[in-house]
Amino acid sequence: MTTITVRGQRFGGVPRDHWRRVNDSLDPDTDFVQIYRNLAVHEFPWDITQALSFALFRTFAVPGVGKLLDDTGAFTGATQKRYDDTVLLLEVPFLRGFDDEQGRAAIRRINQMHRSYDIPNHEMLYVLATFVVVPQRWISVWGKRPMTAIEVRASVRYFRTLGKHMGISDMPDSFEGFAHLMDDYEAEYFAFDPGARRVADATLALLASFVSPVPKGVVRVVSLALMDAPLRNALGYSHPPLALERLVTAAMRARGCALRLFPARLTQRRNADSQRMRSYSDGFDIAQLGTFPGGCPVRSVDAHASRSTRATPGPYPAGASDR
Repeated sequence: MTTITVRGQRFGGVPRDHWRRVNDSLDPDTDFVQIYRNLAVHEFPWDITQALSFALFRTFAVPGVGKLLDDTGAFTGATQKRYDDTVLLLEVPFLRGFDDEQGRAAIRRINQMHRSYDIPNHEMLYVLATFVVVPQRWISVWGKRPMTAIEVRASVRYFRTLGKHMGISDMPDSFEGFAHLMDDYEAEYFAFDPGARRVADATLALLASFVSPVPKGVVRVVSLALMDAPLRNALGYSHPPLALERLVTAAMRARGCALRLFPARLTQRRNADSQRMRSYSDGFDIAQLGTFPGGCPVRSVDAHASRSTRATPGPYPAGASDR
């Protein structure tokens, strides 16, 4: 089999379904970090990044979360940095593992930030549920193939472990449990809040800047077309024309079908390597990511002091490995 290189990224040399085969050979209860890493940086890098972006919007639609983010000003006054910090801190644990020094440092930094606010467990649990459920649902509709049962189980195990390190209680032990929790929570709590709308608008504007050749208005409308009606209603967005929704749906499904013909990705596509991460062009210190207000609703399970670690962005240009 032939290996090809595109802008420094290697593809092929293995069967197209290589990463599914690899994941199917692993144990989701013990190898869940490796399985989730394979999904996030090899098999579905673009899909998972987009899905987690839309998961973020779902959290804004919960007034307790959206209003807090607006009050802190992090997502409205420093949207790019807040986005970068969130993505980078969430990426380190699955790249390095929960027992790695850098993985522990990232979780410790997350807990330090949350400790500054009186965030109830049910809100933390809901946010965690979106990380489990939204990517699986996105991939099942828009991806080149659905996630396998092993991959879904590994995702659940991965985020349950992350939740444990964050001190989150009452976590479901299955995907179905997380899905029911998320759906029921949204039915009860989704509501409009002006502050949450400001946070959503700022985030939409940032996402539009990631595809600069495309007019921002187009990116905004397409993004709204990819949101479901309850989410749009809660954020106070108007519904796009039905014809546009159908066009976006057709384009996304065509992309998924086309990707079935692409060779397997060998080079990891890390968010840390993307030029979308504009805040740390010279690398970043995990211990300095995020904000430094003052205490978290959860107790950090890792009391060890960490030394600063650095990661350097990769050399390839923004979008070079997007597909």
